[in-house]
Amino acid sequence: MTNLEIYRNVFMETFGVAGDVLNETFTFERVEQWDSLAHMELIGKLEEAFGVFFQTEDILNYGSYLNGMEILRRYGVDI
Repeated sequence: MTNLEIYRNVFMETFGVAGDVLNETFTFERVEQWDSLAHMELIGKLEEAFGVFFQTEDILNYGSYLNGMEILRRYGVDI
């Protein structure tokens, strides 16, 4: 499984959505299920899946599907 597939699966599992909705419009402002609990669940699953530990600033700025890819790249994850 590629890193992109792992990333997509974490989002689909966390938010209970199909992969076709994961695009530039998938943001915390637009996704009703993306509340504070889902946010921390997402962060935990991503940290576990990719073996990273996000800094507080990155956790606070993790606000969209696409933005998350950029943040993971800074941790050396090739997506």
